[in-house]
Amino acid sequence: MIAHLSGTLLRLPKDSLKALVDVNGLGYEVLLPFFVKRALEDEALEGQHVELEIYYYVTERHPVPILIGFNREHEKTFFERLIGVEDVGPSKAANALVFSVSTIARAIEEGDVALLKKLPGIGERTANKMVATLQGKVAEWALLQDEQYDSVPSVPREDRSEITDAVVEALVGLGYRRPDARLKVEAVLERSPRVRDEQELIREVFRSERGR
Repeated sequence: MIAHLSGTLLRLPKDSLKALVDVNGLGYEVLLPFFVKRALEDEALEGQHVELEIYYYVTERHPVPILIGFNREHEKTFFERLIGVEDVGPSKAANALVFSVSTIARAIEEGDVALLKKLPGIGERTANKMVATLQGKVAEWALLQDEQYDSVPSVPREDRSEITDAVVEALVGLGYRRPDARLKVEAVLERSPRVRDEQELIREVFRSERGR
């Protein structure tokens, strides 16, 4: 089982949470929670040496191993606590971690369900389960001196333009009139300026349609 990687961060794509780490000529694909990727980007570590703590995930239903990477051991141990919550598995937890561990742990300790509901894939029911299961047990992580990210940066306008065009084309391919598709996409971006990629934008368009 792989528990730690030390090597060169070869690739850190803007449109993906999967990074490529070279360890003595062997490339490892590592899934990075968004807050981990953001920290690596802020430190401009692409092409540089990195040390990652690894959560190794493989099951009968998912026979291909998934490596989930963290900058600190405390982040990994918090992740292990988090996936102990009912309905929060490794994949869901990795996708949900857009804020720093200290921010999420503090929200759990304070019972801040509103903040927890901002995590992708975490609804009110799961947020309440997180509080009920972990409150009083994660104060150590709430004190962690990490980046303390408590928001997701907005997509830069030039990147947003590319995402907008791609999703408009996807909607046209699904039968929408081009003017209607563009209006729908722009309305979603106005309401949710932190949308980061095409798939997330398409999901938000779907949610807006379902809520009509």
